[in-house]
Order: sequence, then C-alpha cells, then structure tokens
Amino acid sequence: MEFSLLFLAVFLVPNPSSPYPMRLEIITAEREVYADDVDVLVAPGIEGQLGILPHHAPLMTSLQPGELLIRKEGEESYLAVTGGFLEVIGNKVTILADACERSDEIDEERAQAAIDRAADDLSRGEANQQLAQAAVAMRRAQIRLNVVRRRRQRGTPGSRGADSGPSATP
Repeated sequence: MEFSLLFLAVFLVPNPSSPYPMRLEIITAEREVYADDVDVLVAPGIEGQLGILPHHAPLMTSLQPGELLIRKEGEESYLAVTGGFLEVIGNKVTILADACERSDEIDEERAQAAIDRAADDLSRGEANQQLAQAAVAMRRAQIRLNVVRRRRQRGTPGSRGADSGPSATP
C-alpha cells in the first residue's frame, strides 16, 4: 500500500517545483551527459522503477536498460540508458551509465531500423546466443525509439531539461 501512495504522490498529483531540488549527474565513459538540479528522477532499477525525490535515503543499485525520467520545475524530460549504476548520497544522485542519450541525440529512423533488424534476427530463430543478442538489441532500440517519440509528442524539440539541458559538454 505504501508504494501505491508514493506512486500517486509522485506521478499523478501535479508537483510544483520543489524548494529543495537534488543534484543529478549522469556520466558515461565518454562524457558528462547531464548535470543540473532536479525535482524528481525515475530510473529503471534492476528490480523495477525507482522513484528518487530530494533527500532520498542513501542507495546504491544497478540500472537495467530503460528510460530515465527527469522532472524539473514541472517539466519532464527523458533519456535512454543502457544500464549502469545509480548512487544516492546526501541530496546528490550520480548515475554512471554504460551509455546514455538525450532524446535530441537519437535518430528515430536509425532506431526504427535497428528494431527491424533485430526483429528479422529473432524471426530467423538462430542459435540461442544470437537470439539473446538480438533480443537485447531490440530492447535497446525500442527504448531509444520511445524516448525520441516522447519528445516529439511533447512538440518541444528544444525544451529545457534533459533534452537540451545543462551539461558539461554540448
């Protein structure tokens, strides 16, 4: 029951911007993808979705491939992550990601082509290892496609936040 109430509080009730935002940094081996204060983070944890609010209890967990939702000042942004680790200490969240892309960095046509290739590989029914690789490729491509389509549905390709927000590198 507690999770249901938290879900309602975080997702269904409009949340005015928090007077105490938390710091979020998303880092890959190549670059810092995102660095800014945010109000809410929802990440694909290994055992399900994790909702992180300011002043969250300390936490260290693995991430699975999925979508990161960032809410800042009432605006939602999405990023695609292929896995990694999430750490919460104090009022700071650090994500060390295998790979991470903002929605404005994702080419929708290439993501759809990757899904089509993976579907073809799966339909051929080759060796188990190849099937597993095709399934993983399809899941990653679908996540990327979902993220870029969310941006398009909002109709704000250059909106603030994770789509074009603060970062140490352009």
